[in-house]
Amino acid sequence: MAKPKAKKNGDYKEYLLESLQDPEEMAAYINASIEEEDDPEALLIALKHVVEAQNVSRLAEKAGLNRVTLYRILAEGGNPRLGSLAALLSAMGLKLKVEHKLAG
Repeated sequence: MAKPKAKKNGDYKEYLLESLQDPEEMAAYINASIEEEDDPEALLIALKHVVEAQNVSRLAEKAGLNRVTLYRILAEGGNPRLGSLAALLSAMGLKLKVEHKLAG
C-alpha cells in the first residue's frame, strides 16, 4: 500500500489517521507505543488513534464492546482488562504477542 502523503499545511493528525488504515502501519504504531516503558499511557493513546482511524462502532461491535465502554477503556487513565484489550486487537485484525526481553 502506498504511504499517504502529508498535506502542505502539515496536518499530522490527518496524515496519522490516514496511515493507520494500513494494518502493518497500525501494528507498528501500537508496537512502538508498547516500547515506551516510561509512558504507560502510550499504549492507550496509540489504541485511541487506531480506533479513531477505523470505524468506532464497527470495532466496538466486532470486539463485543459497546461504544461507551470502548471510549472509557481508551480514555486518559483508562485501565482496560486483558480480555477487552485482546478483543479490541482481534477486531482490528491484530494479536497480542509477548517476547523475551534481551538483557542489556
